[in-house]
Amino acid sequence: MKAQVITLDAKKAGDIDLDDGIFGLPERGDILQRVVVWQLAKRRAGTHKVQSRGEVAGTTKRIGRQKGGGSARHGSGKVSQFRGGARAFGPVVRSHAISLPKKIRALGLKTALSSKVASGDLVILENADLKNSKTKDLLSKLDKLGVSNALFVDGAEVNENFRKALSNIPNVDVLPTQGANVYDILRREKLVLTKAAVESLVERLK
Repeated sequence: MKAQVITLDAKKAGDIDLDDGIFGLPERGDILQRVVVWQLAKRRAGTHKVQSRGEVAGTTKRIGRQKGGGSARHGSGKVSQFRGGARAFGPVVRSHAISLPKKIRALGLKTALSSKVASGDLVILENADLKNSKTKDLLSKLDKLGVSNALFVDGAEVNENFRKALSNIPNVDVLPTQGANVYDILRREKLVLTKAAVESLVERLK
């Protein structure tokens, strides 16, 4: 399929051929859900931890008499019933990561790209280069493009001036091609790819 290429000033800059095997796939919500869950699970630190009975400082001497005390029989001050005691079955340090086949991950990225094409939310730029890093100048260009909530994906490296200018704008992110992922694509309304990004993505997903 063909798509129009524009400049940052919203002027026409020709056309580009998009691979139907990457940008023309049917919608698969189940695949997108699996990839997003995998991404978010992998992102979790898993450093939550509470003390077990073996780690709490406390007496192990019998508390009170076995009988006749009028209360429950306790043989340790480390149990969860007492203040400062351990928590029963609390969280421990662990990895939350789950496994997902590479083919499913690749299919998820293709499906996310295709969903933006299908909804008309894909914009292709000739390049994302700026001569200065002024946020005000970039905002005027984004107004011309009609972009207020978007993910920009550039080539192997993001233009430094563009990155600095964009860092002060809410709801707009920028990533190099190797950082393109399903979660960040779906969480933004528009997806803006440079020609270099399209070529790199096709090479990566072919």
